[in-house]
Amino acid sequence: MDADITLHVDGQRRELTVDTRTSLLDALREHLGIITAKKGCDHGQCGACTVLVDGRRITACLALAVATDGAEVTTSDGLRGDQVAHPLHEAFLANDAFQCGYCTPGQICSAAGALDEAKSGWPSAATADLDEDPQLTDDEIRERLSGNLCRCGAYGNIVRAVREVSP
Repeated sequence: MDADITLHVDGQRRELTVDTRTSLLDALREHLGIITAKKGCDHGQCGACTVLVDGRRITACLALAVATDGAEVTTSDGLRGDQVAHPLHEAFLANDAFQCGYCTPGQICSAAGALDEAKSGWPSAATADLDEDPQLTDDEIRERLSGNLCRCGAYGNIVRAVREVSP
């Protein structure tokens, strides 16, 4: 069965018809030609497909496109807005926080979501004191980004890049 949906992707309204079983990732890549979100494991385990939906990070391979009808979807490309690059993009480049780059768009979206969560006072499993706003220590950043895998092992540089952008 097909459904007509509207997505607002990186600031653009996009209307499409999808099979109700289509994942958000497949809608982005196959229907809209937006290849920033990567298909890694297609099981929600690697984080390569991480995007922001209404400001919250999700693995797009596990979300049905019809469930995100009307939502604001932001990919790594959409984070920059009118800027040449988002501060996370610049920090990833400056800190050599990637090697092959396959996981980088998902890492950047996850980092953007994690920074917003910490700014809003949301604790993680690494937050020491639940009564105070979380401090973005290296351990806190690692915990918050633990759902995003990097097969090249650039984790140290990724943590350094996120710390550089954190308030």
